[in-house]
Amino acid sequence: MMFTAQPRSTENIQHVLTVGRSLEITTGGGKSRRRKIGQVPSHQRSCCWKVKAVIQSENNNKSTKLVEKSGNGSLVTSDKGIDVKAVITLRKKMKENITDKIEDQWESLMNGIGRGILIQLISQDIDPVTKSGKFAESYVRGWLSKPSDHPYIVEYAANFTVPHDFGRPGAIIISNLLDKEIHLVQIVVHGFNEGPLFFSVNTWIHSQKDNPQSRIIFQNQAYLPSQTPAGIKDLRREDLLSIRGNGKGERKLHERIYDYDVYNDLGNPDKSEDLARPLVGGKERPYPRRCQTGRSPTKTDPLAESRIEKPHPVYVPRDETFEEIKQNTFSAGRLKALLHNLVPLIAATLSSSDIPFTNFSDIDKLYNDGFVLNDDEHSKKNKFLSDTLVKVFSVSKRLLKYEIPAIIKRDRFSWLRDSEFARQTLAGVNPVNIELLREFPIVSKLDPAVYGPPDSAITRDFIEQELNGLSIEEAIEDKRLFILDYHDMLLPFIGKMNSLPGRKAYASRTLFFYTSRGVLKPIIIELSLPPTPSSPRNKRIFSHGHDATNHWMWNLAKAHVCSNDAGVHQLVNHWLRTHACMEPYIIATHRQLSSMHPIYKLLHPHMRYTLEINALARQSLINGGGVIEACFSPGKYSMEISSAAYKSMWRFDMEALPADLIRRGMAVEDPSMPLGLKLVIEDYPYAADGLLIWSAIKEYVESYVEHYYSDPNSVKSDVELQDWWNEIKNKGHADKKNEPWWPKLVTKEDLSGILTTMIWIASGQHAAINFGQYPFGGYVPNRPTLMRKLIPHEEDPSYENFIIHPEKTFLASLATQLQATKVMAVQDTLSTHSADEEYVHQLHEIQRFSINDHEVLKIFERFCAKLEEIEDTINQRNKDIRLKNRSGAGIPPYELLLPTSGPGVTCRGIPNSISI
Repeated sequence: MMFTAQPRSTENIQHVLTVGRSLEITTGGGKSRRRKIGQVPSHQRSCCWKVKAVIQSENNNKSTKLVEKSGNGSLVTSDKGIDVKAVITLRKKMKENITDKIEDQWESLMNGIGRGILIQLISQDIDPVTKSGKFAESYVRGWLSKPSDHPYIVEYAANFTVPHDFGRPGAIIISNLLDKEIHLVQIVVHGFNEGPLFFSVNTWIHSQKDNPQSRIIFQNQAYLPSQTPAGIKDLRREDLLSIRGNGKGERKLHERIYDYDVYNDLGNPDKSEDLARPLVGGKERPYPRRCQTGRSPTKTDPLAESRIEKPHPVYVPRDETFEEIKQNTFSAGRLKALLHNLVPLIAATLSSSDIPFTNFSDIDKLYNDGFVLNDDEHSKKNKFLSDTLVKVFSVSKRLLKYEIPAIIKRDRFSWLRDSEFARQTLAGVNPVNIELLREFPIVSKLDPAVYGPPDSAITRDFIEQELNGLSIEEAIEDKRLFILDYHDMLLPFIGKMNSLPGRKAYASRTLFFYTSRGVLKPIIIELSLPPTPSSPRNKRIFSHGHDATNHWMWNLAKAHVCSNDAGVHQLVNHWLRTHACMEPYIIATHRQLSSMHPIYKLLHPHMRYTLEINALARQSLINGGGVIEACFSPGKYSMEISSAAYKSMWRFDMEALPADLIRRGMAVEDPSMPLGLKLVIEDYPYAADGLLIWSAIKEYVESYVEHYYSDPNSVKSDVELQDWWNEIKNKGHADKKNEPWWPKLVTKEDLSGILTTMIWIASGQHAAINFGQYPFGGYVPNRPTLMRKLIPHEEDPSYENFIIHPEKTFLASLATQLQATKVMAVQDTLSTHSADEEYVHQLHEIQRFSINDHEVLKIFERFCAKLEEIEDTINQRNKDIRLKNRSGAGIPPYELLLPTSGPGVTCRGIPNSISI
């Protein structure tokens, strides 16, 4: 065995003796240490003086031999070994400033002379002398010129001569001696009998000036812990320990430390008392944990973490950050959001107030004209501001316009129809809250001493007027009554919400009847306020009616329901159940599963960018004073509502699509049907398409798990896997760690179920409730995110204005122009696919770089082929005229669960991960 290494220490090695199987090292500082030869720390093997050694195995009956120390670092062997070349692929920046270009030239020079990057090959085989993996090392040298379609990719080479009995390299230790970090795409080792050996990582390697610890890279081969080759077993453990952290100190941007923390960084009490927010996560306000950043506490509140405001980045482990293409896409979206927000903000400022929409033409102008500042008494100032925006940001005024949302592109009046209101509960952006009504009367579970009588104001007479001769009992038995119930979730917060300026909301219940024609229609809306001494049953009932007054009242009631639905969708179904709940799974996967663990490799594509997008959300979306608070009804109580929903309703076992559908009564168990269940409403696009995707994920996960866990006890005996699942429960979801519903992890069936749920949440579930945000919410009357006025009573002073100008009353109840355009800009950004998006149908292409197993790659190929079949099936369904929730005059097809998409706002496509 041979070694040399990089100069990482100021200590010069003065003397080296071989003592049995150890090296006794005396340094210039007079210190003497004895180490096993393979365990000599890298910083002692890599001093300014190069030590060279050749250790010949005891198996060939030759004595151990020490070669003199040398200053040139060249390898010396007793006989000719195997010539090996490692080709290192790096990615440069796409956009470089003058400093970057100078650094690139310096990097090329240092690598050219062999002083930039040091790599060590670690064999899978144990050296009989050192009892650790054999190793060889070399600097990368020179420049490999290679014609390429990728101008940002560069390659270097490192040459080795290794003994014939070196064995197969299982790991590489890489040390970056440059002054800046490098982005390592892959290393390919040539020269061994097995053919090229791939180490594909796509990772950032920190500079040793930031951290002297070298990086460990494993070959593209999956191993359970018990199957790890002996030569790299210690490295597997060492690599995991390096990224766990100790929970102390502020994280630095170059680090890759994964640890847990509560949501204590949402408020900014040092800036303003109004921006103080309670800690979320813990006994009082339970919540999933986030990735720890370790910043110091605020001066005002020792429990609150100080904030990092834009444009400064929030820490996430280095490899979790956006790649440059994604950054550019996101920045373009942020620029668009800035322009959308800034112009109406200036207009509002100049007019001294944030104005409401006064007629529907004001809304149409968002798409037809965009925001062009008017030539009025402020014409000169307006023209200067408008011209400055266009000049500074190098965009045309067209960028200030919004695209026409899909919901009104085919039929601008669709939002007015009751059938469309109902259709969106099954095929809209939030199709996961509608439930089967299974009991009557409808009763609240809230404390009646605080929230008044528990019975709903929806009586038998109200319902049976709409049932075409059926009794309630018959309609319930036939599974034809459905409910959208936000009463218990929101009523505890309505009083606080309505105390906020410009916010008025109710807790709502909406009943739907499934007609004999196969169409869902809304029949009754109940809107409730907290009880008062004068009104202990503060509830109002609305039905669609047939006269003009009831028609407009009904439209106002529907708008309030949509506002509640938008808030629950964003705070509970979108943020909590996908983004926030996925974060602990990702942290635990990195902390407990080695990068060579087969389950790590399975999950890795489904973790891409999620921690980064969540950090950005904490910075500007869900934070105190952020977009969600500014533009949605719950305002500053948004995260408290999200926490309350987590406490009362979130269960891991119910996040599986089939279990969720059965829980809501939208499906029943039926052994004769695929997946053992049958939909109560066959024309339920989200569920029908979602079950196709779920089934494909389930089949592929089961095949993958079976490949690696064929032994009946292999799941239970996998120490990394058990630690992973225990950490998810006990640390990632610490506030629910004692719940009895957590799945056990004993059998491969248990493991397959857990993984299928996680991958579904990261891919299909998130796609279904995210990428329709602008197509459905971009038209304010269709899906208002907040309401500013309660519905007038006859005795109210505003009632007369309502009778005279019902349209103005309706529009004045919606968000203001500034609020609406701000949320539209964010929805537009969140609905946009990046140009570098990775979709589920591409998994076989993505995974072939990380797994060197033909049988496993065939599993991915079968999965992707299945997704192609599913896409054809969904396209055929969208053409079926019998399915009225996905086809018909002016009806947009349901494409949110189509696997493929191009970039942009497409209202389709399933990315592998929660990446936006």
